[in-house]
Amino acid sequence: MAKEILRGAGDYALSRVPDEGKRAVWKVTVVRLGGISCLPVLMLGAQLGFSLTFWESFWAVFFGSVILQFVGWAIGYIGAKEGLSVSVLARWCGLGNKGSSLIGLVIAISLFGWFGIQNSVFADGLYQITGLLNFPVWAIITGIAVTFIVLYGFKMMSIIANIALPLFIAGVLFAFYKLLEGNDLLTLTTTPALGPALPMAVAITMVSGSFMVGAVISPDMSRFIKRPKDVFIMILVSTFVGELGFCMIGTLMAHAVGTPDVVTMMYTLSGALGVGLVIFSTIKINDINLYSSSLGITNFIHAVFGKTVSRTAATFFMGILGTILSVLGILNYFIEFLSFLGVLIPPICGIMVADYFVLKRSRKLLDDSRAIGELPKTAENWNFMAIIAWVIATLCGQFMTIGIGSINSLVISFVAYLVLMKIYMSATKKVLFKESEVNLEAEAAKE
Repeated sequence: MAKEILRGAGDYALSRVPDEGKRAVWKVTVVRLGGISCLPVLMLGAQLGFSLTFWESFWAVFFGSVILQFVGWAIGYIGAKEGLSVSVLARWCGLGNKGSSLIGLVIAISLFGWFGIQNSVFADGLYQITGLLNFPVWAIITGIAVTFIVLYGFKMMSIIANIALPLFIAGVLFAFYKLLEGNDLLTLTTTPALGPALPMAVAITMVSGSFMVGAVISPDMSRFIKRPKDVFIMILVSTFVGELGFCMIGTLMAHAVGTPDVVTMMYTLSGALGVGLVIFSTIKINDINLYSSSLGITNFIHAVFGKTVSRTAATFFMGILGTILSVLGILNYFIEFLSFLGVLIPPICGIMVADYFVLKRSRKLLDDSRAIGELPKTAENWNFMAIIAWVIATLCGQFMTIGIGSINSLVISFVAYLVLMKIYMSATKKVLFKESEVNLEAEAAKE
């Protein structure tokens, strides 16, 4: 089904999705749901379950999911209406031609971090199952193995994914069955937290941060939906069924076993078979992490510095570097990593939504070009007001002691961008940065 949705001229990576490329909302929803049904959700639920009660975990996931729902719907709606991916859309939604490349860089860095974290889980699982060698050696082996899978290309990644996804679901359901078989469900939902207390604001930021990248890149999927209003359905189902469901399973497992370690949980509940099924499934998303990260880095280098770096070289370099991070213990910084993503990425949505729905600076360009199924011929190169708003919002989200970090950064980016742009436009009497505008057709012809 994923292949059916993504079929088209170059996956419409740099163009609008035409009407004949659109699909029913349920088809797109299933693909997105499959992307959320993965090990990181289980890891997040386990971490929350170890430091919170079941119901505290539930409300943290619920409110975090509400944030993701809003972000995913707001920006996904724009993607569906314009038929554009987020990286292309950002050119006319506040960030400009070169500024939009920063989104690719941020996403690349976050996925690179996930690669290191999940490689650590993969290596630890193999070490516990086999009892051979040690964790650093297994981390090197697994990191290099996944790197070479990605170097081989998308065909190999597709084969691995088709095998790993059913195994992951089977492994989690088997472990959950064993949990219900040996524990009283009511008791598990009323037991106190087992580990050090986790503030609710931090927990909610962790939840929103865990899949904030997925929410922000919602246009990459929603652009295939026929009716923009149906984006709400896609985001609602995938967020609350996928994230809430698997997070709560992870929380119950942590309470039953008494540890936030996913490998230990799975081994205790379902033995080596369950661990093997779930751990092998890390490949299905970790190769995508590395693949997308390498694409983001190559695009950023090309857009900003005009240098061409092959995806193969970028993949090899980042794969080796991610493997080194695994060996050095990046998994120990899992909570800090999610918390930082929770304040760094929401401003992207705040800026784009403010520009598209409130300022509407490029709406006429988008409307006119959409009518003929093309992209606007021009775009501003940089919008430094957007960059400043992004930095301000991230710092506020990170260091403000009042409220929830992810919400703070989202709201502040929205407000700060509007204020800065109003001041700029009032001072210069300009709607667009005409002096920094570039002709995209001319740039493409040069290449």
